Amino acid sequence: MSSKENAADKSVAGPGSPSPKAPERAHPVTLREVAEAAGVSTATVSLVVNKKKDARIAEETRQRVKDAIRALGYRPNAMAKNLVSGTSKFIGLVADGVATTPFAGQIIHGAQDEAWKHGYALLIANTEGNGELERDAISMMLEYKVRGILYSTWFHRQADVPAPLREADFVLVNCFSGEQGARAVVPDEVQGGRSATEILLAHGHRRIAFINATIPAPAKDGRLQGYREALEHAGIPFDPDLVMEAYPDQEGGYLATAGLLKRGASAVYCYNDRMAMGLYDGLRERGLSIPDDMAVVGFDNQEVIAAHLRPPLSTVALPHYELGAAGVRMLLGIDAAADGPARIHCPPVERASVQVRAHA
Repeated sequence: MSSKENAADKSVAGPGSPSPKAPERAHPVTLREVAEAAGVSTATVSLVVNKKKDARIAEETRQRVKDAIRALGYRPNAMAKNLVSGTSKFIGLVADGVATTPFAGQIIHGAQDEAWKHGYALLIANTEGNGELERDAISMMLEYKVRGILYSTWFHRQADVPAPLREADFVLVNCFSGEQGARAVVPDEVQGGRSATEILLAHGHRRIAFINATIPAPAKDGRLQGYREALEHAGIPFDPDLVMEAYPDQEGGYLATAGLLKRGASAVYCYNDRMAMGLYDGLRERGLSIPDDMAVVGFDNQEVIAAHLRPPLSTVALPHYELGAAGVRMLLGIDAAADGPARIHCPPVERASVQVRAHA
């Protein structure tokens, strides 16, 4: 044997190693193979694998088993452990459209990061609102003995709890239920509406319009309440004539332009960023400038819209990432359940669509 070959042998075997590194196998390494390599019983290997600290195993023997596990590439059977313990290191997430909605997909990102931080992996099912698929996904997760399930909707609304979900520990994310004891995390729409209005108040605007949505939703009521609270705190009487309604998309914002200009407002807060984008078009068609002639604030912070409008749109962010993370923390008992849905702060994001104005 050459000196190079001899050196290679030593580098693989090394002190304390039970055998040279095993070649790649066509089948998973078994508990018995680890026991044979370490020169112990399968019961001893099982005790080491399951980290039974109170087991009477000499430290030298315990280390020999660990070395064999590492050298052979043994992986414990997680499903077998799940059957014994009654639970697993998986958390389920069932969503009606979050995975296919760009900004709401941050719910998955937040839940995944938080789950991983606490030693769990996320099982995700995107159902697109298909009730049968939803039931099947929940049943499959229960079969895998998940630690619990996050049930999420792509927009904030009241949701009916699917019957199979009641068999699991669950938390509702971006939605809520009237059922007693149903834990939930939702955006703080009232605080968000207050923050959106305060951006304009802080820049000297006093006659501020609000273009709300026509579609009934918790966001519609909450964002209007926040608008009213901000005006009241600033000592400005609420004027119902300054509140309009439009369909919550680009076309709705565009069509609302004429009515907005009739009201003599110097600034406007829009129900969402898509509505603000349409309003931008309507103002420009009339030769008006943002923010010189009209300051504009949106809601949602859809990055593909808000940050790329000209000028970039001031808005309030929906905290999708934190909703997912908070849902995991509540599921694991790290965050205590609130009396009713836990409300997550919606941070304001100020950009160039506002300006300083003299007080009227």
